Amino acid sequence: MTEVEERLTVELDGGPVSAVAGRAAGASPAAATIVVAHGAGAGMEHPFMSGYTRALNDAGFATLRFNFAYREAGRKFPDRPPAAIAAWREVVAVATARAAAAGLAGAPIWAAGKSFGGRMASMAVAEGLEVAGLVFLGYPLHAPGKPEKPRDEHLPGITVPMLFLQGRNDPFAIPNEQLDEVAERVGANAVVDWIEGGNHSFEVKGAKRPAAEIGAGLALPTAEFVRAH
Repeated sequence: MTEVEERLTVELDGGPVSAVAGRAAGASPAAATIVVAHGAGAGMEHPFMSGYTRALNDAGFATLRFNFAYREAGRKFPDRPPAAIAAWREVVAVATARAAAAGLAGAPIWAAGKSFGGRMASMAVAEGLEVAGLVFLGYPLHAPGKPEKPRDEHLPGITVPMLFLQGRNDPFAIPNEQLDEVAERVGANAVVDWIEGGNHSFEVKGAKRPAAEIGAGLALPTAEFVRAH
């Protein structure tokens, strides 16, 4: 299926950032929009990101992927949480306005993110951002080798559905049981879907695949989860 993509500029306090709105060509307006943020080390143009959002478009969802301000400016160090959370608020507002303009006022807006982007989305929701649910593409539960310092304190307070897509060999989530325990504390609205053999980029040793294909492969479980909720 062919996707239609529109390049946008979103105005943030730190300056304008780039975004790409996507949908399937010829499709009726999508009933839900999934806003997608990149991880710390790569921007929205990374093939993993475009592969993921385009596969979601093929599955019938509108998408809006965007750059954080640091990435737009060419900086390597990620924005501090207050700036990243503010970016999430603004981009979700843009997605909401676009849905309303398409005659879908009140249609669900979901937040998804790779690693840092997903964690910042969850922090934004914990601080009051209203979305229908969250999808984490490799949640950075802790720094590699430092499970004693988990980044989970805000998660139990979130009540919207949450899907954790996580590689078994992801050093940000080893031991795996730690993330399972977090989901148990959160409750029935949190689901962990383990990708066997996957690392933090969802690459599987001995099964070399292009990054776009890897990203697209995560669209199916995302679509199923969003439809179920």
